Amino acid sequence: MKTLRGLKLSRLRPWQVPQLTPIEQQFVDRHDVRTDLAFEAHQVASQAGQHALPGVTTQVEDLGFAQVTRIHIETDLGAAAMGKAKGRYVTIQAPGLKRRDRTLEQQVSEVLASEIEQYLKRWQIGPDQPVLVVGLGNWNATPDNVGPLTVSKLLVTRHLYEYQALNEEILGKMRPLAALSPGVLGLTGVETAEIVQGVVERVRPALVICVDALASMSVERIGTTIQVADAGISPGSGVGNTRRGLNRETLGVPVLAMGVPTVIYATTIVSEAVDQLLTSIAAPIYPLDAESRRNLIREVLGESMGTLVVTPKEVDVMVESISDILADGLNEALHPGISAQEAAAIR
Repeated sequence: MKTLRGLKLSRLRPWQVPQLTPIEQQFVDRHDVRTDLAFEAHQVASQAGQHALPGVTTQVEDLGFAQVTRIHIETDLGAAAMGKAKGRYVTIQAPGLKRRDRTLEQQVSEVLASEIEQYLKRWQIGPDQPVLVVGLGNWNATPDNVGPLTVSKLLVTRHLYEYQALNEEILGKMRPLAALSPGVLGLTGVETAEIVQGVVERVRPALVICVDALASMSVERIGTTIQVADAGISPGSGVGNTRRGLNRETLGVPVLAMGVPTVIYATTIVSEAVDQLLTSIAAPIYPLDAESRRNLIREVLGESMGTLVVTPKEVDVMVESISDILADGLNEALHPGISAQEAAAIR
């Protein structure tokens, strides 16, 4: 691993590189950027001249300490323009999280809990119905440890119901909650979707919540942005790729995906640098069309740059902090009848 001006560079192995769905790959080919955030994809598509995206509605709410952007992709045309599956995407941006302010972290957790509750109401999932939370990622790789670390901080209660370990008054304040960190293919040799599907068949939850690390196209959004979406997580379904996604079609229950960007692909950084160079120097003298620009970027990157990712040097502290926020938001949304003090006593 190399360090470059406060950032860490690491190379993903073939089985670690997230596979793209066809519409995601088309978006990357068209704009030369890779992002998991619907908010950023909307920005890119709008700046490319698609100001009125078909079948896409947006709503922005400024809370002072954070900005909440809600994007609803309703049609296939909108999905193609955004490079994202149809669904509702909520993005919570709080730049102040970089300061590690505990008061701000609690405020963001409350906003996150409120947004999760809206999804529960939309799916009509009652307070007594079981939920499974899956922490996706590799716990041996710090930037990819958001999911497993968040799961370790949840108030899991399914076993308490099964063995009647608490009195009925306390149990009545909590829902049956199970949690799982299945690891990754490189650690287990088993596809994550296969593990989760097997657990879902036995546990039979009313909802599956997946927590994962994401990729952004902006350093400023790393560790300061949370995305929640009901479109599930699709590792890829391209030609020759048989890896299955985690969504309602594969699991048979609603899937809520939560994530925080912890890395940026080096390809995105190079693409932005080339854009700035062309704008300031080359473009007025040697105008380039879109295809020539793409060829230039590919020539600069070469074959080896595609699997490089960048993450902040303080990623360990960042992941610890952001997992606290995610876990607090989940605990508050899934166990609304129990206080933080009661939850701490049970754990």
